[in-house]
Amino acid sequence: MIGIFKTNILTQQDKHTVVTAIAGHFNPTACTVDLEDCDKVLRVVCQQLEEDRLISFVRGLGYHCTLLD
Repeated sequence: MIGIFKTNILTQQDKHTVVTAIAGHFNPTACTVDLEDCDKVLRVVCQQLEEDRLISFVRGLGYHCTLLD
């Protein structure tokens, strides 16, 4: 399953923080943040992904996160 989210992750440090936290908590196959995109797209590939849970997790880290349509 692939989840694609709009975030406010702005820096390489923020990206590293979020990707590392997601990797430790959700065990994704892949997790990336496109800092060049205007929506700062977070893409998470995982066997089983509960989108609401991931959104809450990223928000708990202090970042904005919504499902990208």
